[in-house]
Order: sequence, then C-alpha cells, then structure tokens
Amino acid sequence: MTEQSIAQRIVGDFAPKLATVTDDVLFADIWERPGLSPRDRSLITVAALLMGGNIDQLKGHTARALANGVTPEELGEAMTHLAFYAGWPKALSAVTAAREVIEKDGNA
Repeated sequence: MTEQSIAQRIVGDFAPKLATVTDDVLFADIWERPGLSPRDRSLITVAALLMGGNIDQLKGHTARALANGVTPEELGEAMTHLAFYAGWPKALSAVTAAREVIEKDGNA
C-alpha cells in the first residue's frame, strides 16, 4: 500500500480533490519551481500564514522551514518583524505555535 501524503491524511477522506490538488499542484509543481529556493519559499509561506492567522498550517510549515534550512532564530526574527505589519495577537500566536514545533523537534 502506498503511503498517504499529509494532505491525503488530513482531508483526503472528506475532500479528495483538494488533497490531490495540494499534492500535485502546490507541492509537486509550485514548491518545486526553480525561481526561489525551498528556504526562501518557506520564509515566504511562514510570513503569509502568520499574516492570515493560519496557525494550524503554520505548524506544518514551521517544520518544513526548519528542514529547508531556516533557523529557529530566523523564524523568531521574522515573526517579530511581522508583528508590526500583521498585528501583535497574530505574531504571538505564531511564535507560540512555532516554538511548540521547534521544541518538539529538538531544534530549540
């Protein structure tokens, strides 16, 4: 049996097309385009998720950012910077979520 993607595990039973598009378009196409490094894409994605207050997705993308070479210090600095643009509550929520991921993954 083929291992399910994260999107398939999270939404595949309820919204299978969303899981397919997430896997085939977002991660297999958009994330693999050569115009930006995975590290840069991760920083941009974390910033966008913080700005939108999308904390559930931010957790997964924090782990991805760390795997793509973004340091915990850089994440903290980006989130501090974004507090002035996104708002204090969003930044505090994002820092709390990121810290949880970092501590869980042993990158603290």
